[in-house]
Amino acid sequence: MFFKWFGPLALLAALFIGDQIRINRPGHKYRLAITVETPEGTKSASGVVAVHPDRGYSRGGHTRTVGDAVFVDLGGGRNLVALLAHIDNNTIDLDAANYVALRAYAAAGGRRVSFNEMNKMTGAVPVQGALIPVLVTFADPANPASARGVSPDDAEAVLGPGYRLRGITAEAVPNGFWPLDFGGALGEPVTRGILAKLPWLAGTGAPAAAALRAAGVPGLEAIDATEAFTRK
Repeated sequence: MFFKWFGPLALLAALFIGDQIRINRPGHKYRLAITVETPEGTKSASGVVAVHPDRGYSRGGHTRTVGDAVFVDLGGGRNLVALLAHIDNNTIDLDAANYVALRAYAAAGGRRVSFNEMNKMTGAVPVQGALIPVLVTFADPANPASARGVSPDDAEAVLGPGYRLRGITAEAVPNGFWPLDFGGALGEPVTRGILAKLPWLAGTGAPAAAALRAAGVPGLEAIDATEAFTRK
């Protein structure tokens, strides 16, 4: 009796597993790299995020990004954080993180780039103008209220003399085979670590909103502020 049903059950299992891979595998991944000139030399950091188009049955067509903000340790107690957020029409925009790499490649190549093409893209391209995410710094990383906004064009105004944003780049990286994308030939894993740098993110009392408010970020009422720092 068991052998009679083994074939159909195995087929159903294979179809289910295949569908889960189809739904959960990212459309593409990209590395966002930040480079800052400091009085002690150049400092940089990067992070890989995954962009997931809606292939499921419940998100209503909503593309989402998975990953963490990029924290650059500048030395001397200073830092710069590139959030998973942009400012659009004087309000915070969390969805723009989905399109940073795609739009950066389009700008660099002078033509439209589709989601389906992203896994064929190679090399790093500059992230400029409106594509630059919200930049903040923390006088005390343990205190969300110590956040201050940083202008890409005038980092010295907040960070001090000798500090300048040298550049931001985006680079498509190997997508891998979900859920086995652990690195190397299996694909670049999403970078985590912002909770270790800003441990208050795991606390209560809306600390992420307090940080964004202190940094002067507008339009916080309609968003989950934590998603500017980390997304699952």
